[in-house]
Amino acid sequence: MTQLTERYINPFTDYGFKKLFGEEPNKELLLDFLNELLREHEGEIKDLTYLKNEHLGISEVDRKAIFDLYCENERGEKFIVELQKSKQNFFKDRTLYYSSFPIQEQAKRTNWNYELKSIYTIAILDFVFEEDKAEKEKYRYDIKLTDISTCKVFYNKLTFIYLEMPKFNKSIDELNSRFEKWLYVIKNLSRLDRMPEELREKIFERLFEAAEIAKMSSQQVRQYEGSLKQYRDINNTIDTARQEGIEIGEKQNALAIARRAHQKGLDLKTIAELTGLSELELAKLEL
Repeated sequence: MTQLTERYINPFTDYGFKKLFGEEPNKELLLDFLNELLREHEGEIKDLTYLKNEHLGISEVDRKAIFDLYCENERGEKFIVELQKSKQNFFKDRTLYYSSFPIQEQAKRTNWNYELKSIYTIAILDFVFEEDKAEKEKYRYDIKLTDISTCKVFYNKLTFIYLEMPKFNKSIDELNSRFEKWLYVIKNLSRLDRMPEELREKIFERLFEAAEIAKMSSQQVRQYEGSLKQYRDINNTIDTARQEGIEIGEKQNALAIARRAHQKGLDLKTIAELTGLSELELAKLEL
């Protein structure tokens, strides 16, 4: 294993994200983040319960759907929280598809009258959607079913929030809210060598303590190193493809990235998520 030089884990790795936000001892971190994200429009969440993130659906494809984090609040509302490290074809379609699972679960209740609890799908993105590149200052997108002519919300129980983290470029002294502090920490945590005084609040002290690599067991460090290597390999694969000028269409670009990802040792599931290609298409490449 390589020698880690960072003091704090990288939240954009699978291991780092789930350690900070997906473990019961750190549930207060996820609760605070979601409240800062949603409180203004949706009210305060008092408590969260982690739910199994494997979902038994109708088809074999359904059963392969696994969310990064899946939880429920005291009102029975469902929250899917996804971290997406790299640009993926049809990612918006994917989040819409994921939101169908909490709907199906509610439909399984006996004597169901079609009343649904609210569903929130939150995507923290380490990339910018191609169609959003011109809006350089807008990094948060709140989506609900809306009437086109009146621009009024037609149905408010299905919410999608996308956070394009590369667009969030505020420095520590420019932060104006607790929510902005959260975004700053998520984006910059692994680059910091100490906790900034501007973040001296109980919740962030708890986060920095949980994120300190020196306090992890040797097994945890090994798991994190593997996750960090995968994150770096994904970024390196994409950067290399760009540098070589692979601009011959989205499909060809995805195929080229798939081959490079395979050479880096990434598994087929990760390659499929990275490129948006189906397992059938990957099988034809004979990876």
